[in-house]
Amino acid sequence: MHTANLIAVLLSIVALATVRAAEIEGMVTIQHKLTKHRVTAPASSYERGVAVKLASDQADDPLAFERMRVVIYLEGELSSEPLTATMEQKNREFTPDTVVVPVGSTVSFPNLDPIFHNVFSLSKPKTFDLGNYPKDHTRMITFSKPGIVFVDCHLHPNMAGVIVVTPNKWSAKADATGRFLLSGVPPGSYRVVAWHRAAGFFRQSVKVTENRPNAVQFVIPLGENGASAIAQR
Repeated sequence: MHTANLIAVLLSIVALATVRAAEIEGMVTIQHKLTKHRVTAPASSYERGVAVKLASDQADDPLAFERMRVVIYLEGELSSEPLTATMEQKNREFTPDTVVVPVGSTVSFPNLDPIFHNVFSLSKPKTFDLGNYPKDHTRMITFSKPGIVFVDCHLHPNMAGVIVVTPNKWSAKADATGRFLLSGVPPGSYRVVAWHRAAGFFRQSVKVTENRPNAVQFVIPLGENGASAIAQR
């Protein structure tokens, strides 16, 4: 094949791939506070090590805080790109307290506090206990199954985090305004999932096409009497 023809073929392939990549744009609407405020006992109550500054879960804009805790992803065993993420143990909190990774990914849990911490989970997708370890040490876990993995610390009961292991590479967290974007989605029919720790799962079907906007909106409500739809763990 002549060089000119080869270049033309390659350009056609690139152009086709570019055209076929689509986006799912969405909005999450939350009208009421969902997350229950955590009360953290002072260090003296634990009688473990030196005093450590406590992180606060108070937010200047409670609804923006709630929207940024919503994870969105596509259902189905589609293409995945495992990565390495980090959930720090800092100021006696998991930071960030919500990590989103595709299946097959590894999460590191460095201890940045001058006290011992522990990381464990009893969740069905992944059960583990990393033991107690000191400052500047880290331990890692690989997540081979999708699902919601709740993470806790045996030494500090206030510490609670969650790792959302998605079944494929298409995932996002909503921003403060509630907007999210899933890029590079091949045309087709999908189920889009929105998950919030207090409110649970919400699902919508969407048909992704190349020639029109692919929009999804989630309205995350409260249950009766102002209680969250699913009790917070």
